[in-house]
Amino acid sequence: MTVDFSASRPYRVHHVPQWDHETDVLVVGFGAAGASAAIEAASAGAGVTLLEATSGNGGTSAMSGGEIYLGGSGGTPAQRQAGFSDDTEDLFRYLMMAGGPDADESKVRVYAENSLAHYDWLVAQGVKYKNTFLPEKMMEPVTDDCLIWSGSEEAWPFVEQAKPCPRGHTPQFVGWGGGRMLMDALAARVEALGVDIRYDSRVLALIADDANNVHGLVVRNDGQIRFMRARKGVILCAGGFAMNRDMVRRYAPHLLRSDDPIGTPGDDGTGILLGRSVGGAAIHMNEAFVSLPFYAPESLVKGIFVNERGQRFINEDCYHGRIGHHIMQQSGDRIYLLADNAIFERPAEFTRIDIAAVGETWEEVEQELGLPEGTLAHTVELYNRHAAEGRDPLFHKGEKWLKPLNEPPFVALDCRIGYAFYPHFTLGGLDTLPTGQVVTEKREPIRGLYAAGRTSCGLPRWSGGYSSGLSLADATFFGRQAGLNAARAVTEESQ
Repeated sequence: MTVDFSASRPYRVHHVPQWDHETDVLVVGFGAAGASAAIEAASAGAGVTLLEATSGNGGTSAMSGGEIYLGGSGGTPAQRQAGFSDDTEDLFRYLMMAGGPDADESKVRVYAENSLAHYDWLVAQGVKYKNTFLPEKMMEPVTDDCLIWSGSEEAWPFVEQAKPCPRGHTPQFVGWGGGRMLMDALAARVEALGVDIRYDSRVLALIADDANNVHGLVVRNDGQIRFMRARKGVILCAGGFAMNRDMVRRYAPHLLRSDDPIGTPGDDGTGILLGRSVGGAAIHMNEAFVSLPFYAPESLVKGIFVNERGQRFINEDCYHGRIGHHIMQQSGDRIYLLADNAIFERPAEFTRIDIAAVGETWEEVEQELGLPEGTLAHTVELYNRHAAEGRDPLFHKGEKWLKPLNEPPFVALDCRIGYAFYPHFTLGGLDTLPTGQVVTEKREPIRGLYAAGRTSCGLPRWSGGYSSGLSLADATFFGRQAGLNAARAVTEESQ
């Protein structure tokens, strides 16, 4: 008889014909979260089997810049070398603001207090940092330098509640793409610990009893269906759902305005569906990182963004992901970045930001864009008047980025949604405790089930506060917690 296994429906343990494999902890997904979970579980003495659907490790983590958001406890070596002192409470307050209206205070607290120790753990796994600082605004270093401003730390409203400090730490890697180096270090540690790694292994369903306690997984490997038992726990680290456009349409339809999802084919939501199949709560499924990477050059930060009504809507000195968040709140798809001759430089080619209009006056630019008469011109006149005084009473842009746009020719850069580059990935996922345990709608832990990385909803859960490095910080740190707590779980046999 053919069985139709489904990620959305658990396979009951009393139907298992035999256990083809038994271990203490089963980890699903070999990205940064899964690797960190496997390392900690194995280091705690548990038998660990790591299942990866593809033929190699890395996932979306390997596609990233490898940047991790770190600080607190006085500062990392890179922060101290650059002359910064990062107080734990400043890190805590910033992360609480970055997490948005529903920031998980318990997770933020444990991360802020242990972030420096997490840096030491990463170094112990073989991740190398040069401990040098680059002060200019950028996406990520192309040199092998380490520390950058990777969020809105210096921008309003964050600067009002937390002392600014750069916290983006990238591995010592030349060029973009340090995530591969990060994964190579973590993967080497996984292998050194003797973890049983099984590639080309796709999880089809959770195995659970009638009370939805999780006992294992149904896995397809080498064309064969295998029933794998986890004596202590299953850890889901299978990515988000940015590549599953049906799920995006259901939960985060605003992302369909862009054709630039970030992820691998594995970011299909399977991990989230597995967790939900046994009653796991999925939260903030509408939230996503959305960026418009308009800098570098950082001189463009001195420009101003306007919508299709010629109105400004954001302080342009904040993180590019916060810019993307606010762009998505505007009606219509027409977004323009205004600059004058003094600050204009062409954005990088990959951004797909082109010139929409040029004029000797802002009225000419306004007319060429087809905006209602006086709208854009009035916006620029008001901005210029205050900028000349070093003020931005409407949006509180930092003084060092304020400059009247008064040197012709003037330009409007075309940042239309659906035209320019708007990379995005999902932030919603399974609700978990700081221990990594997946919880129900009533926040009751599901026995035997853990999650980390993009499969869970962790520190980054609000697009308006996202900062580069938060995803890998969340994945590696809370992946570790999931692995450690799964390894320590009390089983029925030991009771």
